[in-house]
Amino acid sequence: MTTSPLSHDLGTTGPLIDGAWLDRTSAGTMDHINPSTARANGTVLLSGPSEVDAAVAAARKAFPQWREMSPDRRRRILQRMEELIEAHVPELGRLTTLELGTPTVLSAALANLCAGWFGYYAGWADKLEGATIPPSPAMGRGFDYTVPEPYGVVGIVLTWNGPIVSVGMKIAPALAAGNCVVVKTPEQSPYTVARFAEIALAARLPPGVLHLLPGGPEAGDRLVRHPDVAKISFTGGIPTAKKILDAARHTLKPVVLELGGKAANIVFPDADLRQAIALTIGSCTTLAGQGCNLATRMLVHRDVYDQVVEATGQGIAGLHVGDPFDRRTIVGPVVDRAARDRILGLMERAGEDSRIVAGGRGVERSALVPEIRDGYFIEPTVLADVDPRSDAAQQEIFGPVLSITPFGSEEEAVELANSTPYGLGTYLQTRDVSRIHRLTPLLQSGTVLVNGVSGQPPGAPFGGYKQSGYGREGGKEGLYEFLQTKNVYIGIET
Repeated sequence: MTTSPLSHDLGTTGPLIDGAWLDRTSAGTMDHINPSTARANGTVLLSGPSEVDAAVAAARKAFPQWREMSPDRRRRILQRMEELIEAHVPELGRLTTLELGTPTVLSAALANLCAGWFGYYAGWADKLEGATIPPSPAMGRGFDYTVPEPYGVVGIVLTWNGPIVSVGMKIAPALAAGNCVVVKTPEQSPYTVARFAEIALAARLPPGVLHLLPGGPEAGDRLVRHPDVAKISFTGGIPTAKKILDAARHTLKPVVLELGGKAANIVFPDADLRQAIALTIGSCTTLAGQGCNLATRMLVHRDVYDQVVEATGQGIAGLHVGDPFDRRTIVGPVVDRAARDRILGLMERAGEDSRIVAGGRGVERSALVPEIRDGYFIEPTVLADVDPRSDAAQQEIFGPVLSITPFGSEEEAVELANSTPYGLGTYLQTRDVSRIHRLTPLLQSGTVLVNGVSGQPPGAPFGGYKQSGYGREGGKEGLYEFLQTKNVYIGIET
């Protein structure tokens, strides 16, 4: 096993406002706890309403110059950001591992994804164009056209579970569209985003265009309510989204919401079962299950149900849990003690009305190397015969827990897949092309993944149906979330 660099002091991080890092704030400080060791990584200076006001004022001041900058110059800045992010992938990955316990094999991949979005949206920065509107019979002689324009100051509230991904999906298109950005960074994972901001400044992003505000609910509420913030983009849970919508109504600002998910992986007998099982195991344990579009439910046809349950349980039980810097490790810790206790409590209740095939407990200290004996680790867990109405089938657990439920027909599979309040993603395993075309229109989710995973290419739109939110991130749709369309008519004298 490799030597673990878990015992590391990340120092102090705080807000970035108008190109300068603050050394004191109005909301105090907090220790950042490494979830692998339950020990402090460093200190976070927390932002309050006064820091939010200062950041928004600086962004508003910087906006005219950033908007008026020639699109090719904005493109080159974003291209430099892509190149520098790529050059710092190992460092950004290491910070993600220290902050969240994400295994190193995954944390570097997340940083690479971020670079890809900056490269993709750099290509759009000088290609924003409107349309010419054909005249109507009632219209006088004239010229009618549209212009896409930035909002101005955009507020972004990042999620804690892999924030470097949200940096790429949100900040890159907002900048490409010509907006200035104020980001409320999560107190659970502020260091990776802070390092990104240093990279952005090194790429010659003008001071005042990007601001970072690590903080809690008070900072987020002020950002959403601020009258000079024209739009909000948020990734997180439904309860927080409701609070954001309530705060945004006071200024009637638009909001993009990417919320939770309870994605089902539907397995038919004709599928490649080994591939379907491997996909499910890999998906539901990614980020220790702390992801919104992971395959945390498995719906399996009764003809192959027992076979799939047994193989999935064996596969899950064989995963290496432990030191995220050990390259054998597949499953790291969950984010904190509260999350660990919540997940263990839910699994205990689920065990009363379903069958625990694998896992179901916290990882014993004796099974871990000394450096991580106090971390927040949970055995990856498989629950079989899960009632589709139960909490395990309906709630977003946000832990390494898979529920398996049988079905007997296509109609039942679709009904079960659509039975939760969520609609972010659905996975489908079958070789029957006709079935794929029959079922895909019936699945109420923003993404349908058939016989594999896409890896979330930057050109693909991502977002949910139902209570998984609205609006899109990624692709052209994600860019136009940060633009508003102006119609211009010019009459021509006759």
